[in-house]
Amino acid sequence: MGGSGASSKIFRDGLLDGRVALVTGGGTNLGREAARELIACGARVVIAGRREDVLRETAASVGDACSWVGGDIREAEDCARIVATCVERHGRLDVLVNNAGGQYFVPAESISAKGWRAVTRLNVEGTMNMTGAAVPALVAGGGEEGGGGVVVNVTVSPHHGMPAMAHTGAARAAVEALTRELAARFREDGVAVVATAIGRFDTESLRKYPEQLWKGAAASVPLQRLGEMREFGWLVAMLASPLGEALSGTVVTLDGALDNWPGAWPPQNLTDPDGTVPTETRVRVNKPPSSR
Repeated sequence: MGGSGASSKIFRDGLLDGRVALVTGGGTNLGREAARELIACGARVVIAGRREDVLRETAASVGDACSWVGGDIREAEDCARIVATCVERHGRLDVLVNNAGGQYFVPAESISAKGWRAVTRLNVEGTMNMTGAAVPALVAGGGEEGGGGVVVNVTVSPHHGMPAMAHTGAARAAVEALTRELAARFREDGVAVVATAIGRFDTESLRKYPEQLWKGAAASVPLQRLGEMREFGWLVAMLASPLGEALSGTVVTLDGALDNWPGAWPPQNLTDPDGTVPTETRVRVNKPPSSR
């Protein structure tokens, strides 16, 4: 069991025993919960990010199986150092979770060239930098203990557009495309590459926005609630298991069915005035008996 002292609520103990995971953006919110669940399943975890004070505090709270390293994924040299530090500490690397990313609200027509480059550099180049640095270690880390290495690319679902955040929508879609290409590229090396397209999650970052925004976000989800961060952790742990190899090249969506339709069921445009969904009356046609 991981050094957190807590077992996973849905996975068996020891599922990820012997595995080493590196989680970027691991100091807060979803990255922190992914680290917590990976450790609960038996993995040792290194969290990475730019704010060393946050990383230090998170590692201490998550447990002895968690350590941290500071760095900026936008810089290839930092990515190489982050991976090297992980391997030096644990002797291997089995799972890379490319969780670090970012965006900000701005109408598409107001996105500056500088803003576009900043978002693209963080989300796309950062993902590529970390993956390139980690693949040699992931190849070496695979083996009989649990299969080859796994790269999990975390995106905010861009599948229906992202109003007021077109720059990050484009960047996230690019990461999904890269996931498919890289899965094919590294298949022979035994490295799986999977993407997670996540929806509206109840994070500390979201709660910093006005209440109207995050309540509206919850109402837009068919499940009629925000995602729980632990649910994201469960998904990452599943992909870090041997099942991740079978999902290589795919985009796994975790969004409360928002990809299917926005808002509660039934949609207002399908209901009668009393709120019920009209039911079509089916007329049965009696067929004449067949002759023999």
